[in-house]
Amino acid sequence: MEESVISEKIRIVLVDTQDGANIGSVCRAMKTMGLSQLVLVTHRIYDENRVRTLALHAQDLWDSRKEFRTLSEALEGSSLTVAATRRKGKFRKTSSVSPEQLASQIAEMGQGVVSIVFGRESDGLTDDEVNQCNMVVTIPTSPGFPSLNLSQSVQIICYCLFTGLKTYPDGKIVASGEKMNLGSARIIEAMAQTGYFKTEEEKKLTGLFLRDIIARSAPSDAELGKIEKLFTKLSNIKVHKEIKQ
Repeated sequence: MEESVISEKIRIVLVDTQDGANIGSVCRAMKTMGLSQLVLVTHRIYDENRVRTLALHAQDLWDSRKEFRTLSEALEGSSLTVAATRRKGKFRKTSSVSPEQLASQIAEMGQGVVSIVFGRESDGLTDDEVNQCNMVVTIPTSPGFPSLNLSQSVQIICYCLFTGLKTYPDGKIVASGEKMNLGSARIIEAMAQTGYFKTEEEKKLTGLFLRDIIARSAPSDAELGKIEKLFTKLSNIKVHKEIKQ
């Protein structure tokens, strides 16, 4: 995959970064690996000097950054969203991939924007922020001292993407994240009509699971439509049988 294509495809999203110096370091980490799309989710105002001093010759990434107030706004337009975190928990994802595995998956997905989300320096991403993403990437570290600086984490993942991405297949354009979210919601409603869910919590958790699985498979618009149609038809068959009885 050409460097210009990697730059267009990958977005680095920083959530509520506390120190502008770390943003500057992230700019350098990104630019050395051919990435240019920096997105900030923040309400903070950063010290320009701290950012620019650490960014050095990558100040153009800071100048062209995009800022949003919420993560959901920042992720709009993405076909795949990835949370970078090492923390596990009941209300977080049940599995994760390594940076190398992430690069392999992105290489196979076809066209479509990938947003990789990094959390705060102090405590990373919240459960809710992780669950807004489709999957998790975790950098293997020593259990004796697993903590990584924000810019170090970005550098490692960007390096794996830069070295691991291959030319993706021609012709396939992945459905947008908005279309995948809408498609999974329709599938869940079709399942609900059959009485599949016993509780609203089960319906919600299944919806998140299905949304993530669909996003990871990187379907085209046509493929997504076929998946949705399959569940809709099954639902209609069930409802029709109940009416006849």
